[in-house]
Amino acid sequence: MCLALPMRITAVDGDMATIVAAGLEQRCSVMLVPQAGVGDYVLVHAGFAINLVDASEARETIELLREIGALDDGPDDEQGDESSDDDAR
Repeated sequence: MCLALPMRITAVDGDMATIVAAGLEQRCSVMLVPQAGVGDYVLVHAGFAINLVDASEARETIELLREIGALDDGPDDEQGDESSDDDAR
């Protein structure tokens, strides 16, 4: 079974974006969702953002994935900066 993960865009450079969720940062193509921008949540599958997702739906999905053990606990990346990591220390 394939699974698309909701991830937040932290930077966009042309057709590529830097995305983050649960402490994991990577890059993906945003060619399929050209309207996506920094701060938006997108569903990511196989290196491609395939759809925009509402922030509350993204957070709910991430929490459900954590509950079933499909996603490790990572820092809360909703803030979009490093401050949430500092607060946890």
